[in-house]
Amino acid sequence: MTLATQFRTARLRMTGGVFRVRRFIVMLAVVATWGAAPLPTRRAAAQEGVFLTEREAPKAVFPDADHFERQIVPGTADLRDKMRTILGTVQPSVWEEEYVTFSALRGEVSLGCAVIVEEIGKHRPITFVVGVQPDGRVRDVAVMAYREAYGGEVRSTRFLGQYRGKSSTDALRPYGDIKNIAGATLSVEAAGRAVKKAAALVAVMPSMSEGQ
Repeated sequence: MTLATQFRTARLRMTGGVFRVRRFIVMLAVVATWGAAPLPTRRAAAQEGVFLTEREAPKAVFPDADHFERQIVPGTADLRDKMRTILGTVQPSVWEEEYVTFSALRGEVSLGCAVIVEEIGKHRPITFVVGVQPDGRVRDVAVMAYREAYGGEVRSTRFLGQYRGKSSTDALRPYGDIKNIAGATLSVEAAGRAVKKAAALVAVMPSMSEGQ
């Protein structure tokens, strides 16, 4: 084999090797792009969802109750004015046309009232159920439906446990009496407003006020 032939053969091998390396790099890039693309969708799916039905909601915040009495409370202008007096500077992002409430009972003993309320997170409403005891303090809180792509950590029992024992007179603000969740501040603020709104509603509901 002549020197020229050897040179051409070596050059062809080098060219083929470079082509294979380039093709391998392109394939890696395609695989990486394909694998990364669904991540936001998967994360959004993990955050969003309906976690409690209306039927399940009161039991989530009053597990000791043996029965519940459902009541619809119209969100009249008079009711809102009374709630605003209790809420003070706190402005709900949603005023419901009507409130679904449940009197929680164990035998003949009233354990309190479960209230379904909504507040806006970043863009969409978050549905909460708040259990309020006869003394006006929170028994428990649960997220019924979450509709945002981020901030779903507010569903955790560790976070929501901070509201137990609180009332409408507490600030319920992140970085204050409530520990914030990084990247979910708006959802944390929504939770605080929801709890205060539910407590204010229970305080002015005729059936609850007469019973206290």
